[in-house]
Amino acid sequence: MLDLSKNFFELFGLPVSYTIDNTALRERYRELQRNVHPDRYANASQQEQRLAMQGSTFINEAFETLRDPLGRARYMLRLLGVDVDSDNETTKDTAFLMEQLELREALSEIRQQADPPGAIADFLDNVSGKLNQLTREMATDFEHPEADKLDTIRERVRKMQFLRKLHQEAESVEAELEEELL
Repeated sequence: MLDLSKNFFELFGLPVSYTIDNTALRERYRELQRNVHPDRYANASQQEQRLAMQGSTFINEAFETLRDPLGRARYMLRLLGVDVDSDNETTKDTAFLMEQLELREALSEIRQQADPPGAIADFLDNVSGKLNQLTREMATDFEHPEADKLDTIRERVRKMQFLRKLHQEAESVEAELEEELL
């Protein structure tokens, strides 16, 4: 059965690295799920069925964590002994916070633009670009995650959380605009 004591990278046979091979991750995910899928244990004992379910859940959690740049960063920080309490931490970068306020204001004014669908597309591109930039910076930081870089990485994680939430809100506005056009 599956060794639940492995870290997520070990489980997928990947090196502990922020930059991962997504194709290898998906292939290994399918292989692992085939081996422990609860349907394969339908005629097995209750204990084996329970272990298969636990294994499947563990594999799903590991896959979702590793495929998501923000989740992967949080997980890698935990592996490095850094606790990231995402609900109670906020960025200390006041310029970034001011930019977030401006972006939120711009998002709230999208509907008043001459071309709301175009404006929301541009807005989403802008936020996606900022997220991609943070992802590239974290990849560099995680190459050699010495103690002095961990605070920088945590700060990038906090910023990424802000931007991710803003992106989700913008996607909701985009969906509402699309519905209004129907």
